[in-house]
Amino acid sequence: MTTTAKTAAEMIRGMDPVAVAGDVAFASITDPEPLARLLPLARAVFREVEGISLILPLADHPDPHAAQPMRQITLNVYSDLEGVGLTAAVATALAAEGIACNMIAAHHHDHVFVPSDRATEALAILLGLQKGFR
Repeated sequence: MTTTAKTAAEMIRGMDPVAVAGDVAFASITDPEPLARLLPLARAVFREVEGISLILPLADHPDPHAAQPMRQITLNVYSDLEGVGLTAAVATALAAEGIACNMIAAHHHDHVFVPSDRATEALAILLGLQKGFR
């Protein structure tokens, strides 16, 4: 049985961030034809009023030259969906170094998307944050 971290300290202490290989990019699709083709390739999907947002491997993005390459860092802690503080701590630590991040909380883990060219630095910052809570 997996233990779910509930407090900010538990979540940060156990986050064990890992960079996921390969660049991804965000896209918003409104046309059903490309959506049907791209949906099976998406790492994540979210319906917004303006269209369907997809996180796609950069190579599969409809306009890879215009897309901003991002890298996914998965926080391997099993965080409680009602837990408070992990997202704020991660975003604050990265913002202090001028690194933008987009967070997605899925059922089992939280995922951080950072600019690809800063991914190594972002991972080091998150590992340092975690070490500070051990």
